[in-house]
Amino acid sequence: MGSLNFFSIFKNNPLDPEEFRRQGHMMIDFLADYYANVEKYPVRSQVEPGYLRKRLPESAPYNPEPIETILQDVQEHIIPGITHWQSPNFFAYFPCSSSIAGFLGEMLSTGFNVVGFNWISSPAATELETIVVDWLGEMLKLPKSFLFSGNGGGVLQGTTCEAILCTLVAARDQMLCRIGRDNMGKLVVYGSDQTHSALQKAAKIAGIHPNNFRAIKTTKSTSFALSPDSLQFEICKDIEAGLVPLFLCATVGTTSTAAVDPLGSLCNVAKDYGIWVHVDAAYAGSACICPEFRHFMDGVEDANSFSLNAHKWFLTTLDCCCLWVKDPSALVQSLSTNPEYLRNKATDSRQVVDYKDWQIALSRRFRASKLWFVLRSYGVANLRNFMRSHVEMANLFEGLVAMDKRFEIMLPRYFAMVCFRVSPIAMGRPKAEHENGNVDEKKKVNVEEESSNEVNQKLLESINMSGRVYMTHAMVGNVYVIRFAVGATLVEERHVIMAWKVVQDHATAILSTN
Repeated sequence: MGSLNFFSIFKNNPLDPEEFRRQGHMMIDFLADYYANVEKYPVRSQVEPGYLRKRLPESAPYNPEPIETILQDVQEHIIPGITHWQSPNFFAYFPCSSSIAGFLGEMLSTGFNVVGFNWISSPAATELETIVVDWLGEMLKLPKSFLFSGNGGGVLQGTTCEAILCTLVAARDQMLCRIGRDNMGKLVVYGSDQTHSALQKAAKIAGIHPNNFRAIKTTKSTSFALSPDSLQFEICKDIEAGLVPLFLCATVGTTSTAAVDPLGSLCNVAKDYGIWVHVDAAYAGSACICPEFRHFMDGVEDANSFSLNAHKWFLTTLDCCCLWVKDPSALVQSLSTNPEYLRNKATDSRQVVDYKDWQIALSRRFRASKLWFVLRSYGVANLRNFMRSHVEMANLFEGLVAMDKRFEIMLPRYFAMVCFRVSPIAMGRPKAEHENGNVDEKKKVNVEEESSNEVNQKLLESINMSGRVYMTHAMVGNVYVIRFAVGATLVEERHVIMAWKVVQDHATAILSTN
């Protein structure tokens, strides 16, 4: 029996350079047309659950299909089920900005398709990563202790969830080495009720007892930032109960309201108890390359680790979470494995970084290429101006809201997100005051707030169902607020003005029926 001929199975080699060139050009043209027309689509997908199974065949094709047919199906079946995160009318969640440089860097990474788990498996992937994280750290004016040039170091994780889990595991193991592994059930993790849910998930995975997770209450009086006094109070209670404070996650730019925790004061409390402090700046950290926003990071010098998502507001495609640590050996001691089949002279020399020991997974992508492309293609000046333009547009939207007496701004705006709502006064009700009053008055306030929340919830759903813009909400202090987050790469002032007109029109319709 003759040897199997690979080319007798495939009409063309799956990596045939000329066929790759032809199909690649088609894909670029398809995506360029998509970006040119993206604002014509409903921003939030309007499909019902299960729509796609009704449209696609029940099983995979036995024979190959041409790229032309596949792209036609993308246009007809996939795009209707896409919520268009790159639309200039997307103001929901936080941005997931993209760019030509980010896309091309991702393309290069995918094209090389290296698995850079250690230095020897692709030296350029590792070394470029150590360089770009130092570059970005210097742009942020991170203390030298966080950089490779100062005995710290950075790594590109997939998401903040991974960054928090890795640092929490490192903190856990450091603490257990001191107090004994039998005391695992005594470890306590701290955040606020505004901290991202990634912290709670990380605590679960890391084996922290569910009763030892503290989501400390915040109030409007601190703009929903975590109070150092509240942290101190919780720590003292836990110590009195025989528990061991372990880990604090402070936030620069919370998900609900973009609140900023006071890093310096929180670190001062934490260091008295040997608590590992991680700073989650997933959204707002990018803006801190601008001198006028850098003060929001003041106090980071006393933290143990710091992370931001370049895939949110830094023109770098998903996924790219930048994590810096002062003590890389803490990660390595907790996360390293050294099987014989990965042994090599470079690793044994201890002169190289093996990033497999800085993360959960073994395999890893060449993420550094896209961040490198972004930094080089746009430069610090243009990246700063990109974010400043979004802050200016958010300021414009905030001004438009303030001019309409039916609405109210709910919280101070620090970056490019506005939290607002239809005011209870516009519904013919007095504005609720939460802090004062007797029991009966407070009950009345709660009923009025619930009614106000329902109206704002109806307003947001009506806006999103229109397909013209997309926003999301938050609940803060039992109040339903609408979040307007500017950050799409293609957004212009006209889109912000149009979005406000949509809000006004839908508010008029809803208030007339209430």
